[in-house]
Amino acid sequence: MSKIIDFQTDPSKYRHWRISLDGEIAHLYMDVDEKGGLFDGYELKLNSYDLGVDIELADAVQRLRFEHPAVKAVVLRSGKDNVFCAGANIRMLGRASHAHKVNFCKFTNETRNTFEAAGAESGQHYICAVKGSCAGGGYELALACDHIILTDDSTSAVALPEVPLLAVLPGTGGLTRVTDKRKVRRDLADVFCAMEEGVKGKRAKEWRLVDEVVANSKFDESVLARAKDFATKSKRPDGAEGVKLTPLKRQFAEDGSISYSTIEVALDRAGRKATITINGPDGDAPADMDAFHAQGAEAWMLRAARELDDAILHLRLNETELGVVVFRTQGDPQRVLAHEALLLANKDHWLANEVLLYWKRLLKRIDMTARSLVAVVEHGSCYAGVLAEILWAVDRSYMMEGEFEGDNRPLATLTLAGSNFGQYPMGNDLTRLQTRFLGEPEAVEALQGRIGDALEADEAKELGLVTFAFDDIDWEDELRIFLEERASFSPDALTGMEANLRFPGPETMETRIFGRLTAWQNWIFQRPNAVGEDGALQRYGSGKRGEYNMQRV
Repeated sequence: MSKIIDFQTDPSKYRHWRISLDGEIAHLYMDVDEKGGLFDGYELKLNSYDLGVDIELADAVQRLRFEHPAVKAVVLRSGKDNVFCAGANIRMLGRASHAHKVNFCKFTNETRNTFEAAGAESGQHYICAVKGSCAGGGYELALACDHIILTDDSTSAVALPEVPLLAVLPGTGGLTRVTDKRKVRRDLADVFCAMEEGVKGKRAKEWRLVDEVVANSKFDESVLARAKDFATKSKRPDGAEGVKLTPLKRQFAEDGSISYSTIEVALDRAGRKATITINGPDGDAPADMDAFHAQGAEAWMLRAARELDDAILHLRLNETELGVVVFRTQGDPQRVLAHEALLLANKDHWLANEVLLYWKRLLKRIDMTARSLVAVVEHGSCYAGVLAEILWAVDRSYMMEGEFEGDNRPLATLTLAGSNFGQYPMGNDLTRLQTRFLGEPEAVEALQGRIGDALEADEAKELGLVTFAFDDIDWEDELRIFLEERASFSPDALTGMEANLRFPGPETMETRIFGRLTAWQNWIFQRPNAVGEDGALQRYGSGKRGEYNMQRV
């Protein structure tokens, strides 16, 4: 699977989803094109999906939030008769590289988190209408919705059959959402997850696997009524005009480097690193939200988020041997603060809220990226407010100290804003500063007194906001030594180390989902019982069950 995967699409290109709008209610139909797989060698039968299907879903969810602000409830349903969704395509999983399988699961988790949060954060609630078999990843789609309605007939059931059928786990948060979100009793969850056939009808509701079971004759009527109930509770604006998410301005160079309007991605294959440069706004902030809305997708806060998001996803899936990602910024920190401040001052405006929530999701995507992450704070940088969050998302940071010979850019600074103290929490529900200073909460309180100060290297280092500060003499050598050393370590050991160190503090459903994916599914996906020549994934559909090494590890 060496094909370049593009995360950019739009409804005119969808092969697997369609959206039908009816006032404050949208219907999102999953109607997978069997011949529309992202790669050759498998068919997407029974509404099964691969990464290409989920890329379209992620785009649809994003567009519903930005382009259709008046939509208050979204009904997720199948466009096919007698099947809701059979889950991730097994042939695809059997053929895919280990890295692709794990990154696929991570992206699908992030996508489900997005529409799961849409109700809580944006008032755009998802209702899942299940007719037919709803198995594996299909049930995981349902689990991420606010409400699940199951039709009561002889064929409709929900199931998580991965353990008995495939020798793997429900990879997009299935087990965790069953126990932590739906609070299914542990013993019943054990029975459920060991059943190939799943659970139907009233038992599914009794076990808390679904919220409603409705007779076939009343199914559509009941789904619409429930969607209207959720819409009534929503605070989404009536009749608001959305913002069109226009195509990104993006150019690829021969060596794979990428140029966007605000982001540059330079690749160093010999050094196994990618450098992402974020360019701050080149103009003043819009005067008000009307002006921001008029700029639409060209507004710097939205444009930079979309471009950085695309760059991160591209590196994850298409450049798997580049083990180090270096973040740089260049620009005027005061302009960054002004652009962010407009949104912070208007958080009750639906568009300001959506853009801030997008940055929250994007920063979480950076947190979850399995690469060694480093930030360099150079002269002329603009680590302020939302961009300063990157300094505490990375594994370590380096800052220029004092003047550098021949460098006439403004001295390196970083600037705290009020947003750094609660606007962009991590998956553990703490801010990145709270997570950084987990043993020193008083340090976070003290930092609030420095909001707005342009902190130079000596102060930033003293306050614990950067890892190292080096002068003109040591800068290049220290950075070079670190990057060379990091690129020489085992990527497996680094992934485990970084994932452990990035998420101290309290556990949440989100940290458990991704932690279990990183540890358990990552391990299981490499075991011969699942992916070996005689493993369950390879033998699926052949009529032969997998042959297992029965030793417990």
